Amino acid sequence: MSNYAIFMILGVLVVGAGWIAYYLWDRKMNKEEESQPKPQTERRQKTKSEVSDWAKKMAEFKGPPKRPTQGEKTGDS
Repeated sequence: MSNYAIFMILGVLVVGAGWIAYYLWDRKMNKEEESQPKPQTERRQKTKSEVSDWAKKMAEFKGPPKRPTQGEKTGDS
């Protein structure tokens, strides 16, 4: 076997080991990120509070008074 073939075999093994190490490291980092809570930005917190305020207002909203239909008598006359 020539020196070139030995060098190529060793090179392929080293590169393969590097890719495997990178894959394992990347998987470990992804698991750590998933366990961390997502940081909430100021804009997201502001929007979240605005939505909750709007929801409270909508829960208290009663709506306009209903108009009587043509068949019903009004209490005015």
